[in-house]
Amino acid sequence: MTGDWVHLCIDMQRMFTEDTPWHVPWMREVSPPIEELSGRYPEKTIFTRFVTPVRPEMMEGMWQVYYEKWWMMTREHLDPGLIDLIPSLKTLVPPARIFDKMTYSPWVSGELHEMLSKRGIGTVVVTGGETDVCVLSAALGAIDLGYRVVVLKDAVCSGADDTHDASLELLGDRFSVQLDLPTTEEFLHRL
Repeated sequence: MTGDWVHLCIDMQRMFTEDTPWHVPWMREVSPPIEELSGRYPEKTIFTRFVTPVRPEMMEGMWQVYYEKWWMMTREHLDPGLIDLIPSLKTLVPPARIFDKMTYSPWVSGELHEMLSKRGIGTVVVTGGETDVCVLSAALGAIDLGYRVVVLKDAVCSGADDTHDASLELLGDRFSVQLDLPTTEEFLHRL
């Protein structure tokens, strides 16, 4: 690993585990390895939350169109508790931290990168969902910012098996110099 490391757990929220239009069935399956890593190293864990706008018109450009389609997931209509982390992870905060974002990538505002830079973080370990959307965006953004990226392949999931598999193949093949794809057990053994 390069420098110190942080565990960036992407969007393990109730809105994706419960009965909503954005339900991701595999999220429950990847919870145990995420709970294992987060439980051992809560002080190194940052949980992102995908926070939807109150109304579509609060967003710019194509995000407004996106939320016109997914109006039922805006905070005007969504139970606010569904934005929370799943209960097993929420208990780890603090010392684990929460980082809210309104886009797929946690890097857009620059705040996360600034925080990690100040702490001397050189490696970002990524878990969570969805592999082919927010996880992919987080991993590629981290690569662009110069971090060594570790995606724990048994601790990421998607609502679509084909694009989940294709995303892991893409990350492993095309970004092999900057990214590693171990299992959670392999990663913990290396520590």
